Amino acid sequence: MKFLRSFPHILAIVALATTAWTSPSLGNEINSIPDDTQYLQEEPIDIYVPPPETGAPGTCAALIEPAINKIIGRYQNNWGILAETLEGGTTLYSHNPDKFFIPASNTKLFTTAAALQRLNPQGKIGSKSVQNWINVTNINSNNYYADTLLKHIGGASVAKSILAQIGVDPNSFRLADGSGLSRKNAATPRALVTTLRSMHYAPGNNVFYASLPVAGISGTLRNRMKNTTAQGTVYAKTGTLRGVRALSGYMNHPYFGQVIFSILANNPSVSGSALVSSIDQIVLQISRTKPCN
Repeated sequence: MKFLRSFPHILAIVALATTAWTSPSLGNEINSIPDDTQYLQEEPIDIYVPPPETGAPGTCAALIEPAINKIIGRYQNNWGILAETLEGGTTLYSHNPDKFFIPASNTKLFTTAAALQRLNPQGKIGSKSVQNWINVTNINSNNYYADTLLKHIGGASVAKSILAQIGVDPNSFRLADGSGLSRKNAATPRALVTTLRSMHYAPGNNVFYASLPVAGISGTLRNRMKNTTAQGTVYAKTGTLRGVRALSGYMNHPYFGQVIFSILANNPSVSGSALVSSIDQIVLQISRTKPCN
């Protein structure tokens, strides 16, 4: 889909970094992160998103497309978004769902999903349970834990094979590491949504779900979407690299039941805070959407 709407007040243009940005195509070589950032974790970002007005009627499902298109503005090609209902797989919104993006720490969703199919959550890695490793990986976005989990299940090729067995197309994502620090990682929004859907029914689903940060409450989402319709109802994994922001997870929706979504933004020309603000507005827009009848 191509749209020409703009949303200038969220486009805080910043200077390009001296390191060249590379498009996340499966066929491209993408620069990796310097070694001295190898084990950094994401810090929660305090972004204020105004809560919906009291008594606001919300957006009819038929109007969600223009509403979200207005949020992402003129950088249409830099966004990949897919939101579907869990039951029935009804698409609420779709934009570049099969395009490859750098997913940053959303890569950890692939890693932990595969780990829960191969490892017993009550088993041990060192002195800690696998469940503890899963929790720290997702809630705190710990890169060391994620890369260690990938090694314990046999590496990237094994992880892809495991995920294929639960219905995730191995051609829809690429794993260069378990954490998402490498810019050689690539994924489509559909790959992440399919992983989330598959994990709802797969072994270890309760551990997986409980490991996700909760909007306005815990982990890397504890300072985001406070006092909004998303607080306490959105369970999702964040992703942060230079020029990259991502959020994929589950939403307990008042009208559509459980909704699965993936939002990937790759844009070095817009500030990280502006990308995060736009992502949160998209989540809120989805959470306020209701049937048109």
